[in-house]
Amino acid sequence: MTDWRSSPFDPVDDDDKLKEECGVFGVVGVSSAANFTALGLHALQHRGQEAGGIVVHDPEQGFNSVRRFGYVRDNFTNQETMDMLPGPIGIGHVRYSTSGSKGATAIRDVQPFFGEFAMGGAAIAHNGNITNADALRRELIERGSIFQSSSDSECIIHLMARSLQRNIPERMKDALRRVEGAFSIVAMTRTKIIGVRDPLGVRPLVLGRVENTDGVGWVLSSETCALDIIGAEFIREIEPGEMVVISQKDGVTSHRPFEQKKSRFCIFEHVYFSRPDSILGGRSVYETRENIGRELAKEAPVDADLVCPVPDSGTPAAIGYSLESGIPYAMGIIRNQYMGRTFIEPSESIRNMGVRLKLNVNRALVRGKRIILVDDSVVRGTTSRKIKEMILDAGAAEVHFRIASPPTAWPCFYGVDTPQREKLLAATMSAEEMRTHLGVDSLKFISLDGLYRAVGEVGGRDPASPQYCDACFSGDYPVEPSDQVLKGFQLKAAE
Repeated sequence: MTDWRSSPFDPVDDDDKLKEECGVFGVVGVSSAANFTALGLHALQHRGQEAGGIVVHDPEQGFNSVRRFGYVRDNFTNQETMDMLPGPIGIGHVRYSTSGSKGATAIRDVQPFFGEFAMGGAAIAHNGNITNADALRRELIERGSIFQSSSDSECIIHLMARSLQRNIPERMKDALRRVEGAFSIVAMTRTKIIGVRDPLGVRPLVLGRVENTDGVGWVLSSETCALDIIGAEFIREIEPGEMVVISQKDGVTSHRPFEQKKSRFCIFEHVYFSRPDSILGGRSVYETRENIGRELAKEAPVDADLVCPVPDSGTPAAIGYSLESGIPYAMGIIRNQYMGRTFIEPSESIRNMGVRLKLNVNRALVRGKRIILVDDSVVRGTTSRKIKEMILDAGAAEVHFRIASPPTAWPCFYGVDTPQREKLLAATMSAEEMRTHLGVDSLKFISLDGLYRAVGEVGGRDPASPQYCDACFSGDYPVEPSDQVLKGFQLKAAE
């Protein structure tokens, strides 16, 4: 990774980083749901930078929505747009697609999706990926459904429309019982917001409470950092397999529509996806990442002069590595904080500068030094090679890579944009072959057991019953990606 979160306009290798699909947010019982939602989405921007949308309901004007490409700050901060979104209840979504088309013709794929039902309208925003979406889509089309988007999430709306239940929450339960894969969902009716996590709890969703001029409001969000920005109190995480239905009148009611299963939360949320100032499973993400660095230092020590993070995603782990090893921490690479739309259409000569547009080596610091570079992961390796070349060009004596996750050898099918398996460096090379390919003096990854210890599992990973979803490292998929298998994807052979 070159950066904790990259802009969609970056000229850096776009295929050399994993991207979370999206973030979701919802609020009820506030004076202006759109303003709260825009702030929440701004805090969740790291989870999706391709597009965003907000749907609100006002008792006088009904449902209104705005969906746009680009950043929240560019689309939902002007008064003209916000005046189009009145009402005390709303939901929002930021997107980086793993399915569906991209480009100017794909506004239909931008969530939240909205549908009119016999008992009134409803909107839905989805974080995750439906692994049987192709089969569901074929079935629904054969039965007369007309799809407006290429997103797998739209299947949920059509399944709800075909349900015979008498209200929206019950129809949603019906629909989600047909769905396989990973989902954290925020939905809304005229008076309620609804939050649901899949039975394995792969993707995050939290509940918050906010005091405002209209009394008590309730918030649903992908991460706690979005509660902080609006001054909301974190109440708890929505539990795996739980549905909460929330209204200003009745507060929060909890339902259990699915068969209970053992939780398999995405472990990569701890490594990279979530903001370091968020709380996951009662644990500070920042502290967990520092612990990862400490474990990495225990597992993969090396004689060196400086520990340097690859900004910004490697920073907490690099601090942990430095503290554990006693090797000084230093900012050997400086990130340009103002990369963005300036380079939306760069010339070929500018594009060829690649990583240098975004990162610059602190030459005076690294010259003649043995450098440990700490990064969160290696995907295709192209960016890592360029960073290594920059460090050596600046006069470093040695370059040692330490990676704060195990080798990424398998694609994710649960809401993460992952290259095809044959493009993953760890899928085709051994650790030593990767070291040679990258041209570094040493390359070490944290072990899967070490990662589990860092996130609080003292005994490491239980191979018979893993505590997290770690399919991108282990090939152990907790839900079979049935659509991909039908397309020829080869699952890991049973050991």
